[in-house]
Order: sequence, then C-alpha cells, then structure tokens
Amino acid sequence: MEIRKLGIILNGVTGRMGTNQHLIRSILAIIKQGGVKVSDELTLMPDPILTGRNANKLKALAEKHGPDAIGKPLKYSTDVAGAVKDEQYPIFFDASGTLQRARFIEMAVEAGKSIYCEKPTAVTTDEALRLAQLCEDAGIKNGVVQDKLWLPGLRKLKALQQQGFFGKILSVRGEFGYWVFTGEVEDQPAQRPSWNYREEDGGGMMIDMFCHWEYVLSNVFAPVKSLVALGSTDIPERVREDGTTYKATADDSAYAIFQLENGVIAQFNSSWVTRVRRDDLLTIQVDGTHGSAVAGLRECWVQHMAETPKPVWNPDIQQPIKFFENWQQVPNTAEYDNAFKIQWELFMRHVALDEPFRWTLREGARGVQLAELGMKSWQDKTWVDVPALKGANAPAGV
Repeated sequence: MEIRKLGIILNGVTGRMGTNQHLIRSILAIIKQGGVKVSDELTLMPDPILTGRNANKLKALAEKHGPDAIGKPLKYSTDVAGAVKDEQYPIFFDASGTLQRARFIEMAVEAGKSIYCEKPTAVTTDEALRLAQLCEDAGIKNGVVQDKLWLPGLRKLKALQQQGFFGKILSVRGEFGYWVFTGEVEDQPAQRPSWNYREEDGGGMMIDMFCHWEYVLSNVFAPVKSLVALGSTDIPERVREDGTTYKATADDSAYAIFQLENGVIAQFNSSWVTRVRRDDLLTIQVDGTHGSAVAGLRECWVQHMAETPKPVWNPDIQQPIKFFENWQQVPNTAEYDNAFKIQWELFMRHVALDEPFRWTLREGARGVQLAELGMKSWQDKTWVDVPALKGANAPAGV
C-alpha cells in the first residue's frame, strides 16, 4: 500500500479554535487513525508544520501534542514565508485573525499552494471576492471552513427534511450564544480573544456568525432572499489578555430575520451576552405543517402532528402541560465524526485526487456578503435584498 504524505502548513493555530478543532481533533486525529484511506492501495497521510508569530506558543504546542501522534514533537517555524516556499508542503491552511488573512493567502497563491482557511475570509464582500478570484486566476484549489454542515444535529435536520417529516416548512428559528466573561474577575477569564470585540481588528458578532448562518440556511433550507438585522454593543468595556481594559467597539449581539427564496422565514438571535437555558449553545427549531424539530449541535428532538398537545391560554392557573415531555429524540443512525475533521478529509482528497470540493473561497464570500448586508440593514434601519454573487455555486446538501 502507498502512504502518500501531504505536507500541510498550519498557520495561526495557536488560538483556541485552531488548536482544538484543526490541530488536535482534525489533523492529529487523522494521523492517529492511520490517515485517510482512499483504497486498499492508497492512504493519504498529513505531514503538518505549525507556523505563526510566537515561537514559545508554537514550541509548546509542538512538544505537547506531537509525541502522542507521531512519536516526537511536531515541526514548527516562525518563518511563515520560508515554509510557504518549501515544496514539501502543498497545502496552506490559515486560522489567523481575519485582517491578516489576505496577505497570507496572497503569499500562498504566489507559491502555488492549495489554500484552505477559516471563515470569514475577509470583512468586506469585495475583498472576499478578490481573494477568491486570485485563487481562481492562479488555478489553485481552495476552500473555506463551513464546519456546521457536518454537525450531527444539522445532519439529522437535513435527513428529516429529505424524508418529508415537516410537511411544508413554515419557519426556522435559531438561538445561538452564551455568556462570555469580561475578564474583570480574576477567576473568570474571557473564553474568547479580545480582538473579537474590536471592530477595528475584524471582530463582531455579525461578521463572525452571519457567515455560518448563510451556509446553514442555503444548504439545509434555501438561500437568503432578503434580511433585516440589528446589532448591539452591549458591554462597552472588556479586559485584554494582559489585564488592561479596552473599549469594545464591535457588536456582541445580533438579531436578524431572513426571508428565504422559498418563502420560509428564518430568525436568528446571536449573543455573547446571554445565559443559556436551552438544550445547547446553538439550537435550531424548524416548524412545519406536519411536525417540528429542535436540533442542537449533536442531538435532535421531534414532535409530529399526532403528538402535538393542545394548549389553552389561561394565565390564572399553573400550566398543566409539560411541554418538554411531548418530544422524541431522533436516534443516531450513523457514526458521526468531528465536523472539522470530515471537511479536512474532503479537502485532502480534493487536493490529492482532484475530487470535487464545493466549499470554496467564493462560497465563503457569500457569508461575508450576508454579514455586510446585515450591518447595512442595521445602519440604515431597513430591509435589504441579497443579490446573487457571480460564480457562486447553487446551494446543495452535504
């Protein structure tokens, strides 16, 4: 059997998401499972090098996680340009800050690398489209992370839709978020980096989460036709990683109504200043004429027309219906792998075998567009239409 190594530059993975989801649970998990088995004759094996600005962080990551996966520390370097020029690494992955992404993509395009990166790819639609066009003009394979499409809860929702469980879908309602500590209390450090709350550094709820809602809605339900949105900077001051106070300039909550092309109305509340009293950090409820479903990240509950109780409004008595008791949990009918890892394996196959990969930088630009239009709606206090992006794929299921 041939074990074909695929050199992968992992840039900017010292942050929480990059370390946990991309390094540990994707690339190293693929190595530990024995690679991506294509056939009895071929296996694709990641060969990573970590790059970034902070040598101490890179060294700590390499020494902590390398021995368990490859029996020795991982390779690392602060010379990103040098790694990009190295021909043994055909794939460049970027999980750095959004405002730094363009220069890294430009560097990787010049070196002829296949490019895979986190979302958002930029903070404006024009810039996101420019980067996509740059890759396309160079004939470079490219992709953007759209991980939520492979979450078990979302896959169960998609399966229910394909089975006709809902009848006619009437509405979709998403509730996302949790309380992000401000960092003012010593024993309650912030769970997210401080740049997320500074607009000048590319932070903000809309630019972060509307990119997700775009591909979720487009691929599971229908593309967005128009929207109205409102954002808010609820907590004016937060504490940096070094303990100093800074002014929060980005929105830390956002509320939107999306009208989909098939007539369905979708509402999404997104907040980093809410305390969770629901089944998960993200829940999506779908209501249809024949039944409803509520999906979290992994689980999904359904209520068919026949099991729907008949509430009667009467505020003068204790509510007699236990509403949580009339739902059934959708069983696991498949083995669900890590969502990030699944997309990584698909991208590796795309690069090595030229298999189709539809989640390109141009697709990622649609998410940036929705975020930018959300901010325009917020600023203008009005509904806005979503024009088609030239060259973007027609939405499809995963």
